[in-house]
Parts: sequence; C-alpha cells; structure tokens
Amino acid sequence: MSALRSPARLRTEVLAGLVVALALIPEAIAFSIIAGVDPRLGLFASFTMAVSIAFLGGRPAMISAATGAIALVIAPVAREYGLEYFIATVILAGVFQVILGVIGVAKLMRFIPRQVMVGFVNALAILIFTSQLPYLIDVPWQVYPLVVVGLVILFGLPYLTKVVPAPLVAIVVLTGATVLMAIAVPTVGDEGELPRSLPSLFIPDVPFTLETFQIIAPYALTMALVGLLESLMTAKLVDDVTDTHSNKVRESWGQGVANIITGFFGGMGGCAMIGQTMINVKASRARTRISTFLAGVFLLVLVVGFGDVVAIIPMAALVAVMIFVSVATFDWHSISIGTLKRMPRSELAVMVATVVVTVATHNLAYGVITGVVVAMVLFTRRVAHLTSVERIDQVDDDVRVYAVKGELFFASSNDLVYQFNYNDDPENVVIDLSQAHIWDASTVATLDAITTKYASKGKKVTILNLNEDSAKRHDLLAGQLGAGH
Repeated sequence: MSALRSPARLRTEVLAGLVVALALIPEAIAFSIIAGVDPRLGLFASFTMAVSIAFLGGRPAMISAATGAIALVIAPVAREYGLEYFIATVILAGVFQVILGVIGVAKLMRFIPRQVMVGFVNALAILIFTSQLPYLIDVPWQVYPLVVVGLVILFGLPYLTKVVPAPLVAIVVLTGATVLMAIAVPTVGDEGELPRSLPSLFIPDVPFTLETFQIIAPYALTMALVGLLESLMTAKLVDDVTDTHSNKVRESWGQGVANIITGFFGGMGGCAMIGQTMINVKASRARTRISTFLAGVFLLVLVVGFGDVVAIIPMAALVAVMIFVSVATFDWHSISIGTLKRMPRSELAVMVATVVVTVATHNLAYGVITGVVVAMVLFTRRVAHLTSVERIDQVDDDVRVYAVKGELFFASSNDLVYQFNYNDDPENVVIDLSQAHIWDASTVATLDAITTKYASKGKKVTILNLNEDSAKRHDLLAGQLGAGH
C-alpha cells in the first residue's frame, strides 16, 4: 500500500517487473526444452507461479517461475509417461509442499551454516554466468560488441541515474540498435515459439489409483524438496540483500499452492528463481509484491499480445543482464586474500564443497545438502577433540578420582573408555562429571562399559556431579542399553 501511494516507488516496481518479465521469457522456454515439454508449459508456469506467489508467498519481491532444477527433476515423467502424468506430478508436488510447509520444514533453515550460504551464493553466480556461455559460442561476431555495450550500460548507468533500471535501458538500446542497423544476431524468437492464447484450466487425465501415486510420488516428493530448498535459500538471500525479514513458513506452503494452481493451468511447475530475483531486488531495486505480480502479468502480455516485438530482442541484451547479475551476486569478499588468510580451513572446505558440487551437478539443492553434511562432519570432528579426562590426586589411597571435561556425545565419548587405568586403579573409582554434559545414548553406553570393565576386576565406579539434564538422561538409560551397544 505504501508503494501505491508513492509514485517513485511504484515506478521502480513497475519497471522492475517489466525487466524481469523480459528476462524470464527465454529461460522459461529453455527450461521447457530441458523438461521435454512444449515451451508454452514453461511460459504459462512462469506466469501462474509469479502471480500466485505475489499473493501467497512470504518473501516480497522474490520471483518464482519455471526453473531448471525443477525441469531436471521431473523431465523423466514427461519422457516415460507423457504430459498427463507430468502435470499430475506437478500438482502432487504442490500438495507435498503444502504439507511440508504446515509441519514446519522451514525451521530447518536454522541448521544451514553461513559458509554454506556463501557457497550457495557463489555457486549461483557461477551457474548464472556459465548458463550464458552457449549464447556466446559459435555466434556472429556482432554479438560480442553488443554484450560489451550492454555491460557498459549496466555497470555505468547507475552512476548517472537510478530513475530507470539499467537492465531495461540495456535491453531497449541493444534491441533498437539491432533493428535500426539490421544486425543479424540470435534473438528471443529463435529460442522457441511463443504462445498465442491464454492458459486455460487443465485437469490431468490419469487414473486416480495407488499405481498412479506410486509412479509419480517419488518425482513429486523430490520436486517438492528441491523447490522448497531453493526457495527458502533464495528467501534468506533476499533477506540479507534487503535487510528485511520474511515469513519462511508462509513461503513454504505458498510455493505449494502456487504449484497446484500452476498444474491445473497446464504449467510445468517451478520455485524461486534466484537470477531473476537478483535482477528484481539488486539490479532494479524492487522491494514489494507489486514487482513480482507485474513480472507475471507483463510476461503473459508480452508473449501473447506482443510476441512479435519480444521475438526481436537480441539474446545479447539478456546475456549482458545475466552476466551483470552474476558479477553482482558473487560474494567477492569471501575470496579476498584477507578473508582467505583469516578463515579456518574447515570453513573454507564447507564453502568449496558447496560450490564444487553445485557447479558439477547444476543442482543447488545437492550443493547445499553436501555443504551442510561437510559442515556437520567437520564440526563434530572439531568438538570431539574438546573432551578430556584428568586424574585427580587424592589423599585416600583407596579412591581414584577422574574429572571428565567437555561435551560428551557419540563422537567425543567413543574413546572415553580407553582413558582409564582399569588394572592399577584402587577398588573405588569416582568419575566427576561436573564440567561435562551428556548429550546422547552413546555416552551413557560408554559410561556403562567403563563401569562394567571396572566391575569385572572387582572395582566399584561412582559417577558424581551430573547436571540436571545429564542426570535425567543417565538415569533413564543407564543399564538399559544392552551389552556392547
């Protein structure tokens, strides 16, 4: 509402929506080809996803549309079972996303470390850049000066004025130049045929049986998880860029409802688009749902009503925009000499693993999962070395006291059993846990094993000074875990 009352803000949102719509068209067509379906399915999906999420989503100014990750996941359905099953998969994936959103899957975002986010952003920038390379290889030489001119406009115009988004100016100038000078270069129209009609209601003609569910459910669940992960990661990135907070739970189920709507209008489904979102919030400085809504509306108006005009836009203009976005997205500070010198190797390993897997698989979800796993393993390894066992000197020769310090869990407590002198210790052994914490059953089992080993030699173990949480866990599980487990 505040944007509607401010002409300057409204102008920014409208122009941002127009720029995003222009950038969405060739990518939606390309993703349709990846999925093995008619380009109209990608374009219709981009329209319905953007318009729906503008009302349903929890992150203002974020763009959702047909994406490459979703196309890769569900492409086998179109190839092996046909269009009807393909659309049914999209709808079921939306249902899964609603369920996952309601049960609070968004809360898992708190377990994603910062270095995974940095790796995610850098991998995204690399993927955006490399995805433009096909448009720069084996093309007329005129493409290269056009791209250079576009980059000059994109990087230079903001220093002169920010009234009009630089990406829009670049697209208009390069399109005008190619038309007026009759320069023959690849255009948007070369990417695929644009639709001539509006999307209509589509009910997939599949049998509502358990067999159908078994066929499409694995693909639908994978699509739901990949879509949510990319959307939530993008939402967090936009939070950082705009210094605002988003509702991740609402975004989760909103993505699901948007995919259900998209499926019933014959679209291929989708999720948040990171590149287009960065165009919207970083290059065009949009901040509200208006830009998201208008991106979808403009896309439909452009491809249906002005398809002939859109078709003449040179791909060089959109390539320049995407290269600009990749440069702006990359976290250059993360690879500066100063940062690399200060950053622990384990943190760098997490970032590198995220980037390498993402770029190698072209799947941001795989990269993020790998980064989280690497971070967990390295953290566990680091914490495991913070546990120590110290023998305390006592006046009484009949008692030996050991002080155990640190956080005791499966990784740190497994070697605990080897830290005691079972043969030479006296008949009474005291284990002081006042400076330790028991976190899991593995630690309780280890303490049981220590007690058992001493008992086999006729010696008694007393465990003292557990904090409340540790005592509760120890009392509940001690002696109940079974020998050797």
